[in-house]
Amino acid sequence: MRKHFVVPVFVLAALIFSPSVHSQTAKPRSPAPTEPGLDGWGSPITPPAKDRKSAPAPRHDISGIWDAGDTSGIQPLGAGAFPDDGKPDHQPPYTALGLEMLKLTKPSNGTRSVLPGENNDPVFTYGDPQGFPREDLYELRSTQVLQRPENVVILYQFAKVWRVIWTDGRELPKDPEPRWYGYSVGKWVDDYTLVVTTVGTDERTWLDRAGRPHSADLRVEERFHRTDRDHLELTVTIDDPKMYTKPWVALDKFVFDLQPSSFDVREMIWSPSEYNEYNKLMGNTAGDRDSH
Repeated sequence: MRKHFVVPVFVLAALIFSPSVHSQTAKPRSPAPTEPGLDGWGSPITPPAKDRKSAPAPRHDISGIWDAGDTSGIQPLGAGAFPDDGKPDHQPPYTALGLEMLKLTKPSNGTRSVLPGENNDPVFTYGDPQGFPREDLYELRSTQVLQRPENVVILYQFAKVWRVIWTDGRELPKDPEPRWYGYSVGKWVDDYTLVVTTVGTDERTWLDRAGRPHSADLRVEERFHRTDRDHLELTVTIDDPKMYTKPWVALDKFVFDLQPSSFDVREMIWSPSEYNEYNKLMGNTAGDRDSH
C-alpha cells in the first residue's frame, strides 16, 4: 500500500520576475555582478573560443557543470517537444482519464491559461516542490552533475534541489513510497549514453508548466548522451498508461554546453513572498488595478 511520508518543509527564496518588479521589491545583494560578463561573485565569465574544436567525450562520464546557453530550457508553455501552443501535433495522446485530470489543472501559461492569481499550480499556489519530471520540463537551466562509483547526483539551479540516480545495479522498487522526485536508477547502454528510469513520483505534481497530469504509475526515461567533450544531450520520454495512450517524448535532445569548473551557478529559488508581491503588481485584472 502506498503511503506518503510528510515532513514540514520551509520553501526559501528568489524567483526571477520582470525588471519592473525587481526594481520595486528587491534590494541589491552582494556579491552580485555589476555588469554583463560577471558571475555572481563579480568574477569575469570567460566564454569558450568560438573556433575551439571539441575533443572526444570521456567514456562513462557526464560529470561537469552544464548550461543550456539560451532560454529554451524555461519551457513556459510546457514540455519543450510538446508545448501547449494550440498545434494539434503538440497535443499529448491523452486517455479519457487523462483529459478529465487535465481539466482540473489551471495553469497561467499556454492555451488554457488563467490570470496568475487564479491558477492552481501546486508550485505557485502552495509552494510545493515542482518534483520530477517537471524539474527537467520547466526552468531547466545551469545543471551540475557529480559522478561517483555508485551513483550520479544532479544539482539543479531552479529551486536549488538535487536528485540521486543509482548506478550500482540495484532494481527499481516494486511498490515505492511516493516521492517528489521519485526513485531513479541508471545504466550505461554504450560508452557515452546513460539511460535513467524513474518511478514512484508523487501524483500531486504536474508534469510541466502547462498542467499535464500524471498518475502514480508514471515511468520516465532520461537519456543523457554525451556527443563530445563539450556537449550533452538530454531526451525525456513519458510513459503513463493511465493518462496517455502511448509513450511520448517530452524533451528531444536538449543540448547542454560544458562550462569551466569555476562557473558560478546563480541561485534561483521560488519565493512565496515575492510571488505574492508579483501578483499584487502584475497578476490582477486591469479593472482591479484601476480600482486601487
